[in-house]
Amino acid sequence: MTFRTLDTADLAGKTALVRVDFNVPVEAGKITDDTRLRSALPTIQYLTGKGAKVALLAHFDRPKGKVVPAMSLGFVAQPLAALLGAPVAFAGDCVGDEAAKVIAALPAGGVALLENVRFHAGEEGNDPAFAAQLAKLGDLYVNDAFSAAHRAHASTEGLARLLPAYPGLAMRRELDALDAALGNPKKPVIGIVGGSKVSTKLDLLRNLVTKLDYLAIGGGMANTFLHAAQIDVGASLCEPDLADIALEIIDLAAVAGCTLLLPTDVVVAKSVKPGVHAQTRNVYEVQPDDLILDAGPETVKTLLAAMDASQTLIWNGPLGVFEVPPFDEATVSAAKHAAKLAKSGKLVAVAGGGDTVSALNHAGVVGDMTFVSTAGGAFLEWMEGKDLPGVSALNT
Repeated sequence: MTFRTLDTADLAGKTALVRVDFNVPVEAGKITDDTRLRSALPTIQYLTGKGAKVALLAHFDRPKGKVVPAMSLGFVAQPLAALLGAPVAFAGDCVGDEAAKVIAALPAGGVALLENVRFHAGEEGNDPAFAAQLAKLGDLYVNDAFSAAHRAHASTEGLARLLPAYPGLAMRRELDALDAALGNPKKPVIGIVGGSKVSTKLDLLRNLVTKLDYLAIGGGMANTFLHAAQIDVGASLCEPDLADIALEIIDLAAVAGCTLLLPTDVVVAKSVKPGVHAQTRNVYEVQPDDLILDAGPETVKTLLAAMDASQTLIWNGPLGVFEVPPFDEATVSAAKHAAKLAKSGKLVAVAGGGDTVSALNHAGVVGDMTFVSTAGGAFLEWMEGKDLPGVSALNT
């Protein structure tokens, strides 16, 4: 795909409608993690620095097309202003006269946050009339919310068809990182896919085995593959009804020349709680009452060697129940090794997905990876090879 870049836009005196993701975590009316606000700052500051007015479009929670006062975005304006070091006006609607008046009152380089776009049913319905109402407010459109790019909504897809459309700086950084990981990667490429269930990642696995040189499968989903290979996984989490699909994926990998890395040894216990007695077993020695809760040291050794032999890594999902030590050792070891290789320039290491971000934070390596996506569903759908409407709409 090709995209317009903001450095080619005539911005002075113009109004930029900027789609951001401000669906932030909140407790007792306070933002508990302002990462999403901070990620929007470079684009906002670039636009205002060029003399453009910035009108921010965002959603919060799930009001389902109705005005729900408790889901107003008003509480975000002050924290955002503090981060910007500049005032942020707030409009009580995202379309119509109220939004237009607030934007008109902005000075050149001013910023306004518009009310929750999901207060209107036309947003999630991608209603052309609602998109046209949004378009009336600006001269150009900037999408800086990759995390919402898998939704064909009015503010992510419809609006991009009505105005000159650009990816924001955060969006562009994400797209460049994803292209480096799967679009045009340096080979060999290794993938790590973990998590609890195969059923949630079927499309992902089917797509990846056709693109990777190595695919390591960990977490609870590895148990289903072991079961499919006639290996007893004891009392572990498993989806025996998906054994045929696991075998299909194994066959797909063989045809595509992708080496599957499944656990050869595992860490087991009788229950999942901190400090419980844990043992390492060969996968053929798992007992009937064992719970497989982590990959074993030999499995990790094989994985690290495959990383050493690769130039690109894409990672989604932990290798074990990392939230409960000591079942975090495989994930932490793999994360630290990937980060070390990335920091030294030997590996392009791209990771994403909620549990993955938490696991990498737990290992203390987020800052050393090449790129860590917080986009969740959009990251997964991109890994699955699916079209992302909010990205496709930016394609020139």
